[in-house]
Amino acid sequence: MPLSAQTRREKQKAELRSELVDAAHKLVQQEGYDGLTIRKLAKRVGYAPMSVYSYFADKQDILFALAEDAFKTLAKRIEDHPADDPIEALQVVMTEYAAFGLGNPNEYRTIFMTEKVKPPEGRTFAEMQEGNPLMKVLIDRVEACVAAGKLNGDPRAIATMLCAVGHGTISLLITFPFYPFGDQQAFVKRMCDFTLAALATQDVPPLTETPVNC
Repeated sequence: MPLSAQTRREKQKAELRSELVDAAHKLVQQEGYDGLTIRKLAKRVGYAPMSVYSYFADKQDILFALAEDAFKTLAKRIEDHPADDPIEALQVVMTEYAAFGLGNPNEYRTIFMTEKVKPPEGRTFAEMQEGNPLMKVLIDRVEACVAAGKLNGDPRAIATMLCAVGHGTISLLITFPFYPFGDQQAFVKRMCDFTLAALATQDVPPLTETPVNC
């Protein structure tokens, strides 16, 4: 059945937005946060700058699009590496997260170390958090550890604590490259093992008194 004119327009718009996001990834990887401008992005895809504003209101909107795309990519990479042991499956999350950050330091700084002051128009931070595929796969793997008796407590709280340790570790390795951490991947594994061992001795309570849907 042939596509309607409206469906074709929507398809073309989605394809162009995807092209802009891909171009923004490359721009950030090569030039970092400061290199990401509407003008440079438009030039890279061969469109007028005003055309980009049809898809993104400002640079902040582009940052959110980059983040969401990175979350999807990371979640897919993690899901492609299952493990029978729930703790090993959880360690894969840290391994893939570290590989992304250490392999793409400019992009990591831009996505994970840039303040997000407002959500995209028509959305809330809570909605974006609930739909985050990376957080979902992390919580799923934490829940498997809790079900197996490997960890105890609130899955979202445990997942958030692991995120904090992972982010802090990668941020330090990127920001202070001359500090004697030793082998970067070995340091990441050491931090992961240390954190999981510490969490295994705790019954981790929820972060807030108000329940949060996982």
